[in-house]
Amino acid sequence: MLTAFLITLREGLEAALIVGIVLATLRRLGRIRHIRTVWAGVLVGVLASGIAGAVLQFLGVALEGRGEEIFEGVAMLLAAAVLTWMIFWMQRQGSQMGRRLESEVQVAARSEKTWALFGLVFVAVVREGVETALFLTAAAFTANGTQVLIGGVIGLGAAVIVGFLLITGSKHVRLRGFFRITSIVLILFAAGLLAHGVHELQEARLLPTVIDHVWDINSILDENSTLGSFLKAIFGYNGNPSLLEVVIYTAYLLAVGLAVLRSSLTLRPARQRAR
Repeated sequence: MLTAFLITLREGLEAALIVGIVLATLRRLGRIRHIRTVWAGVLVGVLASGIAGAVLQFLGVALEGRGEEIFEGVAMLLAAAVLTWMIFWMQRQGSQMGRRLESEVQVAARSEKTWALFGLVFVAVVREGVETALFLTAAAFTANGTQVLIGGVIGLGAAVIVGFLLITGSKHVRLRGFFRITSIVLILFAAGLLAHGVHELQEARLLPTVIDHVWDINSILDENSTLGSFLKAIFGYNGNPSLLEVVIYTAYLLAVGLAVLRSSLTLRPARQRAR
């Protein structure tokens, strides 16, 4: 539930902030008549995201046996890849997203290109929506589906409320700390997805196992227990992982963790100079 909550909160907040910036810019420019176009883009984007989520869910339910294992493995690997890209993109582009978005809205509004405004909002919403659908589908493979759904709905509702308060309350609220903390959690989640994806592909006999179980501590902390299930959903805990799972998990954490830290140290001086 916590993973689903954090995913939808982060993704939903990004979408809410984008829509809020667009609406605020239109009001400042006196282009109130274009607000309907923005909400049309939001609505169509939400519907498209819902369809994408339904298709992913249908595929997961319809497939059985080896086909199901391959689908789950590929979905987890894809979700881990998209999560990783999202973390790096937000780290590099997040601080300038507002200014760039305002500039694009001003150009579209002054030229009376309503289709450009529609497309801008639609792409933003559908991108976040499809990513969310993919992440929640992958999360449902490692946790209870009902809990994932509940956590997702709560996170989405919280994102809408927080996004509204930020847009209407203060333009100077800094979200860098929030995104930094969630990035750390999502890196751990992505590492777990990667390892579980490898496990599913090993079950489907598409990847070698090498060593079946490097260790087995299920007698100490069973991965199917309440605590074990929680750690499995959040951090990818596995009580008896194969050698390839351990190598992939460790290599990902080291590589991505160090890359994020290096990128943060590189970007900090530039941000300080821009102030």
